[in-house]
Amino acid sequence: MKKYKYLTLLFSVAGILSLSSCNDYLEVESLSNTAEEQQFDSASDTFSALVGVYNSTMGDNTYGQRMNLILTQSGDDFRTSGDYNANDRRGISCFGAISTNTELLRPFLDTYAGIERANLVIKNIPLSVVYKTGSEADKKLMDRYLGEALTLRAHFYHDLIKNWGDVPFQDVPSADLPSLYLAKTDKDVIYDKILDDLLKAENLVPWKSEGNTTAQRISKAAVKGLRARIALTRAGYSLRRNPQMMMQGSNPQKYYQIAYDECKDIINSGQHKLNPSYEGLFRSLHTNTPDATNEIIYAIGAFGGNSRTDSKIGYYNGLRHEDTDWKSSGGINAIPVYFYEFTKFDLRRDVNIAIFRVSTTKQEDLQTSVNWNDGKFRKSWTSITGTSQNLGIDWPMIRYADILLMFAEADNELHSGPSQEAVNAVLSVRQRAYAGNLAQVGTIPTDKIGFFNYLVKERSLEFGGEGLRKYDLIRWNLLETKINETRAKLTQFMNGTGAYANVPEYVFYKKPAATVANYVPTKTAQQNVLDIDFYTTGSVAKADVFYSPNQSVATPSGYTKVNWRLAMTQPYISGDPVKSYAYYFQPNKKELLPIALDIINSNYNLTQDYGY
Repeated sequence: MKKYKYLTLLFSVAGILSLSSCNDYLEVESLSNTAEEQQFDSASDTFSALVGVYNSTMGDNTYGQRMNLILTQSGDDFRTSGDYNANDRRGISCFGAISTNTELLRPFLDTYAGIERANLVIKNIPLSVVYKTGSEADKKLMDRYLGEALTLRAHFYHDLIKNWGDVPFQDVPSADLPSLYLAKTDKDVIYDKILDDLLKAENLVPWKSEGNTTAQRISKAAVKGLRARIALTRAGYSLRRNPQMMMQGSNPQKYYQIAYDECKDIINSGQHKLNPSYEGLFRSLHTNTPDATNEIIYAIGAFGGNSRTDSKIGYYNGLRHEDTDWKSSGGINAIPVYFYEFTKFDLRRDVNIAIFRVSTTKQEDLQTSVNWNDGKFRKSWTSITGTSQNLGIDWPMIRYADILLMFAEADNELHSGPSQEAVNAVLSVRQRAYAGNLAQVGTIPTDKIGFFNYLVKERSLEFGGEGLRKYDLIRWNLLETKINETRAKLTQFMNGTGAYANVPEYVFYKKPAATVANYVPTKTAQQNVLDIDFYTTGSVAKADVFYSPNQSVATPSGYTKVNWRLAMTQPYISGDPVKSYAYYFQPNKKELLPIALDIINSNYNLTQDYGY
């Protein structure tokens, strides 16, 4: 336990970091050498301590890379690029991670470091002299800080549970515990505790308009949105230790009601709306530009150009750039059939999926279907050039679109079918996706099962690449089902049957002259695709090239042939332990990750469980 105890105490003592940022609330004094009781003797010093808690959401080990871009990429939309290795990020994506996997240690420890920092703030605010005898204005600020710390602690525990299941629970600083050798606490007990904490927090934290709050700081809507998300998780399925199987949480209707009420409060508040531009929403995250509609309710901030407080969003993932100005790696690949879940009229398709990469000469090089990347994050949408890996791109934790779809889901469960209000909530998300083509939106089912299945797909289309899909599928107990469905779809895709009968074997495109850089980042994602010079025949429009078969067509003069459907082979689908999609998935085990071996070996009361 020495290593774990040392790390815990190191973070609790060193906790408060000296920061610098374009956001005023991150410009704070260093208090790392100040005694604990002095850290909370004024509202300003307490705020500095709170910033230390926010810091634990940032950097490579949490929402700068691992917690959002690596641990999450195991659904039916995206996967980590490259061949399987049990001891790296590819092992996680293929469900084959083992306890020595190098990606598992720091997210776990750094999240507990955040809990330690939050516990210090939560403990000391009520004990503070300013909280007891200060001005009413200062007391109000201290209440707000307490609410933010309670919310961040709930966020940290939710991250631990959704990845590792039952975990050790502490709601006081480590120095106040009789022993740091903690055993696991049942996840439902932790969830009930943090749901109560969030109920308290939402009465302490102001709405965005009342607190002059940026998206990078927790508002009342952020508290309520997180509470709704956790309530839906608590209502749903999860992997249990005994028996080791997927089971639904007790009294689910209670938790659907919590989610319903919280989402409805946000909707009725008038504080947040859908951004009319799906793409514009994500571009704003790249430029620290305020989202005028406040669709982004809460985002993890990124700043500083370092691995501790910045992010590799847009460098590790996103559109791949091989040019020197926007060099980035494209470390996440789309599952090819995910492209065909969208219709050609859905504006989200070309934002979510990048079917080309940018060459060394800034030209759009069309990629084979197994090499497409996620596209919501693009280095070329930032002002940063060169080889920098830290791009200052914020991570969208809670969006208003999610509130609408969670509300609709809870409404459907509570009323054995959707109300008109629930249908309208889904419709508003759908209509944005089809702006300019509203006649193509389609009909939303109004029976309970049909509406639920519609939501399952709509959440996939809306939140692709945002780290929600895997956990949605788990709480619905659909992860195994969707993995099997995806394998069947991939087989049809490979063979050109079923829904993929009209998908072309190849796509032909003409590269521009060597001196012409045809990738223009200021153009929309859709226009970037349409700017590619595709070869078409007869009456086939450029937008229909991905939906028109061309079996065994010879390459037209001047064009380059790219394998489209024919890029899919059997080893990608099944049978190959290195290359196959979700090869190592096992139901009632691989819904969760193993705890890193170093952590298990440091605590004799901590067990591995779940079949690992």
